[in-house]
Amino acid sequence: MATVTVGRRWAFELHDEGVPYLELYIGFTLAVYLLHTYLDVRQLRALRRPEPPPALASLFSLELYRKTQAYSLDKWWFAFFHSIYSTVETLVLILGLWLPRAWAAAGWLLAEASAHAGTAWPHWARGEIAQTIVFVFVLYVGNLVLELPWGMYSTFVIEERHGFNKQTLGLYVSDLIKQLVLAGVLLPPIVGGVTYILKVSGPLMPLYLWGFVFALSLFMMTIYPVLIAPLFNKYEPLPEGPLRTKIEALAGGLRFPLRKLYRVDGSRRSAHSNAYMYGFFNNKRIVLYDTLISQCSEEQVVAVLAHELGHWKLRHTPVLFTVNQLILVSQFCLFTLVRNSTALPAAFGFGPGSVAGLTPGAAAPAFVALILFQFIVSPLDELIHYGSNVVSRRFEFQADAFAVRTGHGPDLRAALLRMEEANKGAMHVDPWYSSYHYSHPPLVDRLRAIDGEATKKVQ
Repeated sequence: MATVTVGRRWAFELHDEGVPYLELYIGFTLAVYLLHTYLDVRQLRALRRPEPPPALASLFSLELYRKTQAYSLDKWWFAFFHSIYSTVETLVLILGLWLPRAWAAAGWLLAEASAHAGTAWPHWARGEIAQTIVFVFVLYVGNLVLELPWGMYSTFVIEERHGFNKQTLGLYVSDLIKQLVLAGVLLPPIVGGVTYILKVSGPLMPLYLWGFVFALSLFMMTIYPVLIAPLFNKYEPLPEGPLRTKIEALAGGLRFPLRKLYRVDGSRRSAHSNAYMYGFFNNKRIVLYDTLISQCSEEQVVAVLAHELGHWKLRHTPVLFTVNQLILVSQFCLFTLVRNSTALPAAFGFGPGSVAGLTPGAAAPAFVALILFQFIVSPLDELIHYGSNVVSRRFEFQADAFAVRTGHGPDLRAALLRMEEANKGAMHVDPWYSSYHYSHPPLVDRLRAIDGEATKKVQ
């Protein structure tokens, strides 16, 4: 039941005192875990099949299949135990009231710093916005520490065992330090900006919040390739030669506004290969991993880029971007339903007299309310995730078909097979598992679609 009051002051009162928010969230968390586990078990059965799929049996040796199978099984068991850990960690975090404890700790840290600095402590470093910034940074560092053993095991055990890891321990630690520094630079203005909007905006809060996030997205898209990405990898222009000439001819033929063509040293960290297109409007760049260039022929690399440019030509990127923005602003509108709720924060330990240290009668911290809202709309997020994967797979088929229609079908087919071999991708995929988790179609399905499109092209 809700009451809206419009006038000189705007308020939205949600009468939700009897809603069991905590129990609903825990129940859904466990339900999602059971669903994922069921799908994982189905995938495990597929991975254990003794022979490759009939469509690939003549293309890959049994020895190679055994290697890809071993890699897939190792990753499966890692994901299986990590899923158990993540679920238990979430329940401990919520039931142990560690979110309100982190909020109280952030307030204590600020109070101690202010007491030591005295009058030299700046005014902007006081109050809810400053405490929210510290709170989010504490959560970020805590999550980084908790996930560190899992990340190191994945990199230095599983990826190392199967010949993919190229990182040294020093490089790994260096990357972690850079991530912390970036978080220290970027989190304060982002979190502070969102918190300020939540605190001062009225009925147009969803639009103000969406406008801020939209501007932030464009800003990050602008600075990422120039300031952030070079901190982790070396980007250099693709040298003059046949490959560059073929790529520029492809882009020119499609009227793609290619401004920069780079090669990145992906082999510095991993033997996995990749290529991507980045940028907006007429400032586009293409980035090729050096591993892709070394694994595939020039014609195969061009075919992979024909697929990527198919996404641009078919306007997949702006469509997805627009849909994501609509989803975002819709969620911000939904957030207004619980923004002033007292039952929701109280259910998660942010009520008066709780360990969060809130004074009696004080409203829940604005940014905390947004975090808790994300908890309770997690069922909707699962549906959105599934829907986005369905759309993404459809777009991948369309981009493959575009590459075939531009004359790159045979080379794209060969490139996919070569990358499957080099990256040791799973050849057997359970259809239920892939439909829920995969944003790209399985290899067998892509090859079948490419062959079908090639047949139509000949006819």
